[in-house]
Amino acid sequence: MITVAFCDHCGEPGNHPACAAARELEPPRFCPHCRRRMKVQVVPTGWTATCVEHGTTRG
Repeated sequence: MITVAFCDHCGEPGNHPACAAARELEPPRFCPHCRRRMKVQVVPTGWTATCVEHGTTRG
């Protein structure tokens, strides 16, 4: 099991209420496991965020 150590919005350690609120409207920008910047693609039907180490997340 992988523990989430980083905020997927700002990349800093921990959870942040302001980042959680922003994430309701936009996709993640950082991998929550390794803090790498992810490749994000937004389309009318949703989004994909890809980390080279941990794979793709869809929303």
